[in-house]
Amino acid sequence: MRTLICMVIVVPCILSSADGFMEARQPKKDIVNLPDYDVPEDLAPIPKADELPTCLLCVCLTGSVYCEEVSPEMSAVPKLPKETAYLYARFNKITKIKNNDFSATLKWIDLTGNIITEIEDGAFSKLNNLEQLTLADNRLTKLPMLPPSLTFFNANFNHLSSTSVKSNTFKKLTSLAFLYLGNNQLEVIPQLPESLQVVHLNNNNISTVTDETFCKGNNTHYIRSIMEEVRLDGNPLVLAQHPNSFICLRSLPIGHN
Repeated sequence: MRTLICMVIVVPCILSSADGFMEARQPKKDIVNLPDYDVPEDLAPIPKADELPTCLLCVCLTGSVYCEEVSPEMSAVPKLPKETAYLYARFNKITKIKNNDFSATLKWIDLTGNIITEIEDGAFSKLNNLEQLTLADNRLTKLPMLPPSLTFFNANFNHLSSTSVKSNTFKKLTSLAFLYLGNNQLEVIPQLPESLQVVHLNNNNISTVTDETFCKGNNTHYIRSIMEEVRLDGNPLVLAQHPNSFICLRSLPIGHN
């Protein structure tokens, strides 16, 4: 009888202790927050160039901004720091130049290798400190007004014709020393300032020149002493047919004789 009573009392105690031990041995479950895979990171939208700060998109040094072959593609001139004097924005997808794209502090602008088709007329004309402007390898059919401060202008490899380039476009640029208009569609040589040292008009459609193009037909003593190089090669022009047109030059132009 005593044995039965002990079993009734002891067995439940052992079972209760065992249950407590098992509960103590079971590890607590941690709550883990899994990442949201609904929008993979590699498919997240890439910001456009005009949505990024200029100096994150380009390389900004003291007074200079380099925006060359920018990725994502840059289709407009970015907002420049106020102190910018030199801008290199080559080999991008810029299509248009607006009047408010540049500040008066700029001295040098290089826009080579874009797809510019339009330039608003006041984009450069008020830049009184601008000395060098390069628009080579674009799709221009006409030129904007240019500032008289220019010493260097390059518009090689565009679609410029004599009907869209005013004859006096360069005449008033009295500081212009280097003029590059090669590989265009010019039929007539525009009026050239006395300050020119080098002029490239190669690979156009120029078929004739006059005694006034480079020289002064009424002054046989006039010498264009600072003109060092004239390129007319690649035009349907025979230099030998215009002997008096180059008499004032220190050397004959490069071209077909």
